[in-house]
Amino acid sequence: MKIFKFFVPVFCLVFLTSVVVLKKKKDIYKKGWIDFNKNGVKDVFEDPTQTIDARVANLLSQMTVNEKTAQMVTLYGYSRILQDELPTEEWKNSAWKDGIANIDEHLNTIQNRPSTYNDYSFPYSSHAEAINTIQKWFIEETRLGIPVDFTNEGTHGLTHDRATPLPAPIGIGSTWNTELVNKAGKIIGREAKALGYTNVYAPILDVARDPRWGRIVESFSEDPFLISELGIQMTKGIQSEGVASTLKHFAVYSVPKGGREGKARTDPHVAPRELHQMYLYPFKKVIEEAKPMGIMSSYNDYDGVPVTGSHYFLTELLRNQYGFDGYIVSDSDAVKFLSSKHHVAKDYKESVRQVVEAGLNVRTNFKSPESYLEPLRELIKEGAISMKTIDTRVADVLSVKFRLGLFDQPFVENPKESNKLVHTEEDEEFAKQISRESLVLLKNEDNLLPLNIKNYKNILVTGPLADEVSFTYSRYGPANNPATSVYKGIKEYAGNNLNVNYVKGCNVVDPNWPGSEIIPTELSAEEQQGIDDAVAKANESDIIIAVLGEDEKRVGESRSRTSLGLPGRQFQLIQALYKTGKPVVLVMVNGRPLTINWEDKFIPAILEAWFPGPSAGEVIAETLFGDYNPGGKLPVTFPKAVGQIPLNFPFKPGSQASQPGEGPNGYGNTRVLGPIYPFGFGLSYTTFDYSDLKVSPTKGKIKSDIHISFKIKNTGKREGDEVVQLYLKDEVSSVTTYESQLRGFKRVHLLPGETKTVSFVLHSDDLELLDKDMNWVVEPGSFKIMIGSSSENIHLTKGFEILPID
Repeated sequence: MKIFKFFVPVFCLVFLTSVVVLKKKKDIYKKGWIDFNKNGVKDVFEDPTQTIDARVANLLSQMTVNEKTAQMVTLYGYSRILQDELPTEEWKNSAWKDGIANIDEHLNTIQNRPSTYNDYSFPYSSHAEAINTIQKWFIEETRLGIPVDFTNEGTHGLTHDRATPLPAPIGIGSTWNTELVNKAGKIIGREAKALGYTNVYAPILDVARDPRWGRIVESFSEDPFLISELGIQMTKGIQSEGVASTLKHFAVYSVPKGGREGKARTDPHVAPRELHQMYLYPFKKVIEEAKPMGIMSSYNDYDGVPVTGSHYFLTELLRNQYGFDGYIVSDSDAVKFLSSKHHVAKDYKESVRQVVEAGLNVRTNFKSPESYLEPLRELIKEGAISMKTIDTRVADVLSVKFRLGLFDQPFVENPKESNKLVHTEEDEEFAKQISRESLVLLKNEDNLLPLNIKNYKNILVTGPLADEVSFTYSRYGPANNPATSVYKGIKEYAGNNLNVNYVKGCNVVDPNWPGSEIIPTELSAEEQQGIDDAVAKANESDIIIAVLGEDEKRVGESRSRTSLGLPGRQFQLIQALYKTGKPVVLVMVNGRPLTINWEDKFIPAILEAWFPGPSAGEVIAETLFGDYNPGGKLPVTFPKAVGQIPLNFPFKPGSQASQPGEGPNGYGNTRVLGPIYPFGFGLSYTTFDYSDLKVSPTKGKIKSDIHISFKIKNTGKREGDEVVQLYLKDEVSSVTTYESQLRGFKRVHLLPGETKTVSFVLHSDDLELLDKDMNWVVEPGSFKIMIGSSSENIHLTKGFEILPID
């Protein structure tokens, strides 16, 4: 009834608005085409039978300077810049009276940002109708009627009111499941299309090499190959539904100096070869194999040159080398930063000139369109930017709009159908499954997990994140979905079979945090009492489930850290719980690797949950009690201390080796070595055996495909998933290569006693390196295949040789 009361007035308003507009301009809608420029003639750009190049050229020939430049800027939607939910009379005097490239995040609703809440985001059909109304205004009330590209974020699922939620990207990376990620992309794309969005800002392809960095939670992995494979599938999934995928953040965005965030997003210390082999590799692979229609340029510099002002990055690499043929939008403030932060331009106007010359198509920022259009038009009038350059930039934008079908069917065809297409029951089950597969079992001493519900009477669920759900939402994901905390999930699972108690124990952080990370302070009486209350209840319990880690305020955009330990008083809480002598299960809710050395040594069972979706409590309870067997693997390395950073995979030979403690050059052991958990690590409630590795041919040519197969057997008593991983080592090369590189993986489900044969094919580009002259080549020589369950736990090895060219 609540939805019905909300729906009727909104729908009527949108419907009536649409009818009025249609009556006014209905004669432009012809059979099989639309008279966008309202001249009564089917122009080439209006003819669906013409090629896209011909249509773009024809439309460009009819555009004024103001109309062209309008296609080079974003209008942020309600209520960031656009203060109107629907068109008003004032729009005739606005900057977008000549059109606009795209409108971003319009009427989508962002969690915990009340200013974005509106009457059109839900029910879904209301939003589709509202987008149609806005699209009709641009088609009917601007001279040329160029449709709008409606963009939106989508890294945790589509950023829309009650869309299908996904776990954080670092959790998606932990699934190592390409089929699942492809389906996630399809859901995002389908929901975007149904709601009227035509372009989704996803996936993120940043290579997260520094766990202090705040946005590691929004990255798939520290490894470029894993990111590439998941990025290809996410991009293909999104675009299979007829909407564009815009990759971000290009490029070298994820390694700011010292992991610092905010205004310090500059100065990545990355050598040229590492730039290409590590940070550009995912973009190159995804562009070549998935053909995304969008790129978001980042606002950091590289070697002193801001990326958004770099012709090398935006044109030579993206377009000339990688073959990108979509349009490039800037990340917020990327243009302004050329003058305000990087100081390579004397003022904002010069910043605009530089980014346009470099190859930027569309300025996207939380500023009015006028702030960009005015200096851009002045530069054109002064002759500082040629019309040839402008035409090239605008043509890219128009080309994407034609490819999206916006000039053939610019509207959501059946808005009412969106109520059946967004967040269906099947989608909800999928959201739970991807959250399940994101869970990683880090420790399970004496097989404490899974818990047998018959063996316990009283369970304590404690910790600051035990009865919290805020971490299940994201600025870049859906809003307003009902969520279940871990405590409530366990309580609901247990039913009448167990007595489940909850005590918070402590807050996520203490009042002096983050300063307390470097200067510890005494616990207040209130803090001590919170821990004492948890201990008292623990003493009455048979087992303790401690839910600790970080919340959404400690990790994410502009939230870097100086320490990687449990924040606040959580370490004191877990130590006090351990001292009770009761078994403790640690459930980690966090957005980055944490230095849980003491916890790993003393706590018998640890489950890494990352930031799961709103079904967090349900899927974690199922896993703890054995209805689900965790099979995720770490997409990042867990260092033991901040002082080890950078410590990650892949790495150069010897770069993460030990120091000599003895011998002629040995002066004693002075540092902690190795990770807590290596890249690719993850346990299961069952066991697996690897055997029968075959490699063919053992001697191949430079262009040969190398076929690899082996057998994997479930040797335990439970069905489960194993992520099998193929690593490649180049034995001798003309330049130093990585110790080994991930070049294949599959998530395999096996019943107890079941054996499956797993096959991989290595292509020539999997063997490539950048030689001394920075050319991608396959060098003759010996290679080693290593099959493992992590980057360090290798079960099978075999070599092959690439022969010189005759």
